[in-house]
Amino acid sequence: MNSRRNFVKKTAIAGAGLSFLPNVSFGSVLGGSQDKLKLAFIGVGLRGTNHLNNALHRKDIEVAAICDVDPERIKIALKKIDDAGFSKPKVFGDSDYDYRNLLELKEVDAVIISTPWLWHTRMAVDSMKAGKFTGVEVSAANTLEECWDLVNTHEETGSHLMILENVNYRRDVLAVLNMVKQNVFGETIHFRCGYQHDLRGVFFNDGKTAYGKGVEFGDKGISESKWRTKHNLLRNADVYPTHGVGPIAAMCDINRGNRFLSLTSHATKSRGLHKYIVDNGGENHPNAKLNFKIGDVITSTIETSNGETIIVTHDCSLPRPYSLGFRVQGVEGLWEVDGNRIYVEGKSKPHQWDAADEWLKKYDHPLWQKYGELATGAGHGGMDFFVMNAFVESAKENIAPPMDAYDAAAWSAITPLSELSIENNGEPQDFPDFTRGNWIKRKPYNWIKDTY
Repeated sequence: MNSRRNFVKKTAIAGAGLSFLPNVSFGSVLGGSQDKLKLAFIGVGLRGTNHLNNALHRKDIEVAAICDVDPERIKIALKKIDDAGFSKPKVFGDSDYDYRNLLELKEVDAVIISTPWLWHTRMAVDSMKAGKFTGVEVSAANTLEECWDLVNTHEETGSHLMILENVNYRRDVLAVLNMVKQNVFGETIHFRCGYQHDLRGVFFNDGKTAYGKGVEFGDKGISESKWRTKHNLLRNADVYPTHGVGPIAAMCDINRGNRFLSLTSHATKSRGLHKYIVDNGGENHPNAKLNFKIGDVITSTIETSNGETIIVTHDCSLPRPYSLGFRVQGVEGLWEVDGNRIYVEGKSKPHQWDAADEWLKKYDHPLWQKYGELATGAGHGGMDFFVMNAFVESAKENIAPPMDAYDAAAWSAITPLSELSIENNGEPQDFPDFTRGNWIKRKPYNWIKDTY
């Protein structure tokens, strides 16, 4: 990694003036194979394969190893690697813990973890202990203990961790972040966000088709229904907060001059998943007798040390169109994603919304201006390109990534804290200070740049 740092410094000047064309693979300006970042992928299911696809478009990486307990996913990954002209990687997956043998490989520089949630922290901890630059999918942790495990392991080993939150790179989100940093809305006061996504067709299937058919889950389901649905059965919590909270945390510099102070959460009754099972499998289906613990709509309010409030909504069990429900409000105006509207005092007509399009175009983020064409087709509207790019570029320099271990802990802590608050009738829960006081002096990450 030290030699790679020197290499990156030498190539930085050469790469600074290049303009990339849509048919040019990112990273192709880099040198020979000895300078390539050697990546390993733990978990090559649907999400892991998406990361693999984006990595295979780069010329500055090698795929050193892959790991998955599903032989079919290994076959798919190996074919993609071969079709892309890359050398065959080492393969692991004979048992649940075979990934530890992968982590012993000295040739692996960095690891991307895309496995079911209960494996995220233990794998990330093992990866950091093995000295690997580690990327972990969202959410990074399930309990407060796991949140501390991520932070403590990072501090003890010096290995970096990046939470792979792709929504932080969504085009409209980065444009609004640009507006916040340029003080378009004035001092920020209030935010809203969440995960509002009808996932009933993800939670249940027929064991043959991944999405949209049947009412099976667990051992009788396939894909995400094998593991994700059980969280809804057993936990009454916001189990998936980071898509909404990650972008808002960047806007208000959480862990870097600001921090989450406290949280209160409330949950509605649980009816949506039961009704879906009855409607699609009949009232006599065994799953119709289950009592799902998760409330259909969970609402959490977070208070920050700088005096902002953030309302976070989890709404995945009822019929509804997709929305992350963003609202960014300051003393001089606000943006709301639903309705695609903006109001800026003194520039908008009094008491009338502006369509957001022109504002978002005016403040389009430098990253999207530079790489927008390359990002096309990368997944999730292009934002997966940028999260992979940030990971690889940070790993090549072995420096703290834009979304680090402290962010992974703070954002993921919403799940256990919301669970505690709901159990105690909305009682406020104090956020741990995962930075141990260092948030006061940590400088905000420079999000407004065109590198990563």
